[in-house]
Amino acid sequence: MTWRKIVLTGFGDPDTLEMQTIDALPDPEGNELRLRVLVTSAAFTDVMIRKGLYPDVKEKPPFTPGYDLVGVVDAAGPDATRFRPGDRVADLTTIGAYAEYVCLPEDRLTPVPEGVSETDALGMILSAVTPFQMLQRVANARAGQSLLIHGAGGAVGTAMLQLARDAGITAYGTDIAAKHDLIRRLGATAVAADAPEDTLREAVGEGVDFVFDPLGGDSLTRSLHVLKPGGMLVAFGFQNEVLGRGGSIPLDFVKLTLWDWLPNGHATAFYSIGAMRRKHPDWFREDLAHLFAMLAEGRIAPVVAEELPLEEVRRAHERIEAGEVAGKLVLRVSAP
Repeated sequence: MTWRKIVLTGFGDPDTLEMQTIDALPDPEGNELRLRVLVTSAAFTDVMIRKGLYPDVKEKPPFTPGYDLVGVVDAAGPDATRFRPGDRVADLTTIGAYAEYVCLPEDRLTPVPEGVSETDALGMILSAVTPFQMLQRVANARAGQSLLIHGAGGAVGTAMLQLARDAGITAYGTDIAAKHDLIRRLGATAVAADAPEDTLREAVGEGVDFVFDPLGGDSLTRSLHVLKPGGMLVAFGFQNEVLGRGGSIPLDFVKLTLWDWLPNGHATAFYSIGAMRRKHPDWFREDLAHLFAMLAEGRIAPVVAEELPLEEVRRAHERIEAGEVAGKLVLRVSAP
């Protein structure tokens, strides 16, 4: 039986993503399960990986990208016992999900609850675990506090705003004007994406307890200066450098470390979902299961911008890189 997957043939532009046909299905070994992938996504992390700028990915092309997936168990290795064929499962793969079939160890997988669509479940894996862990595991945020997140109209940002609203945290979000209505519908105050520091300070009043910054570069200084005394800056990306807008990944790490040491009344941290999972694998499973429960209860609902077929992965990456996507961009790999 033939099947298809996307292969990154070399680091670079979206045209380095090629669809390839494989002659035989992969066989699961040991405690692996073979999954028929239902949906994956196009996210900014995938763009970074495609460009060779994602620190957690050491592989060199050719390889198959794809950071997250929801799939159906298709076959089991001889030592796999947790799931049965037909079960729906989710995983943060980092790479490998842009494929119709993939084999993964069963202990990596989280069951998807009945009654939850695969598209909604996909919205929890990367895009909701990231803000949930930044809020709960890194910042230890609580009701009555306040936050600012840059890129608030994207997949992570819209999840962050919903989690903040659910937790009783006042939220502010920067993004392009086309996403301001969405930000307001999610209970936050919208601010222009390119707002200078004085405009940001005016918007947040006396400052915020936390700033979550996926941009890096000059944005980190702007973010630091809108914190209240004792506030925390959490960086979680390097979009400015990836998009050629200045900044340096090594320099950003140095600045964050230096600012955390200095007696400036602020704390800083860098969040990586991959690093957090490697250090605390149980946290990832617990947090994803918790978010699935919130999803089933209607306390969070992923904002899905569009669902495209896997064949349109290049266009999906172009849209993500252009910053025009409101919410999550889903890639449909196979029918339920």
